[in-house]
Amino acid sequence: MSFSGKKGVDKAFAMLRTLPRVCLANVRRNPGTRIKPTRGRAQHGGDKHGAGNKGSGQRQNYMRLGYETGNNPFYLRFTYEPYYKGHHLRREYPPLSLLQLQKMIDTDRLDISQPLDLSVICNTGLYKIDPHHKHFGIQLTDEGANIFKAKVNIEVQWASEPVIAAIERNGGVITTAYFDVHSLWAIINPEGFFKKGEAIPRRMVPPQDAIEYYTNPVNRGYLADPEKISWERLVLAQKYGYQLPVLENDPDYAMLTQRKDPRQIFLGLEPGWVVNLRDRCILKPTDEQLKEFYRS
Repeated sequence: MSFSGKKGVDKAFAMLRTLPRVCLANVRRNPGTRIKPTRGRAQHGGDKHGAGNKGSGQRQNYMRLGYETGNNPFYLRFTYEPYYKGHHLRREYPPLSLLQLQKMIDTDRLDISQPLDLSVICNTGLYKIDPHHKHFGIQLTDEGANIFKAKVNIEVQWASEPVIAAIERNGGVITTAYFDVHSLWAIINPEGFFKKGEAIPRRMVPPQDAIEYYTNPVNRGYLADPEKISWERLVLAQKYGYQLPVLENDPDYAMLTQRKDPRQIFLGLEPGWVVNLRDRCILKPTDEQLKEFYRS
């Protein structure tokens, strides 16, 4: 190789060392390989919606749901509807059907030899409520009432007449009870509440608009007269045409008649007690003023 040829090779290698590696980012097409599409001039010449030829649908400024025109939603633009008043303050009761309850029992998520309440049902992991969203407990619905066969002692927050009939037809007992917000936080997560080391609070009485429901024996309210509840059990059995089982003759009479005090949150635990999970003991108040406070 001549001197001039060797010098040219050295220059070529020096240039390659300074240039970047060949990749798709720095490779150009050969001239003439890309043909720019031309717009047709006949009937369908404008069908292709390119950057410079947008269709009417692409020009439309689509608004959010509820905002048909302007900046106000439709329920503020039209006539006032009274059912919107206070809707964000109303108590909500997430539904739990009798079908779901029967599935929990059949899959051994629930032990029907013990009374069932909000704490036990939430502990299954299949039903959850959030007091932040104005949830105040369980609404037991009648879906699956014709196949519900369990005999239970259950406490819920809302129940209809067919649901009560389905429970009592099998020899069970149902109670509707109210829980205030502080009591709800304790009962939906007992372990988390006990770890705080706080005394079990008293359950507050229902607000004024719920007093009538929870004192009505027809609804099996926990504040109703027990004698009137027994009469309403007989009336409902005659209405739906089933033989009402006698609780006194039932072998599970002790379990079926267990009820909480209107001030109790947990069955078997009194207000004012402190549950110590670490030492596995219960601390009870000894001061008479504290005892009187939690009893009242």
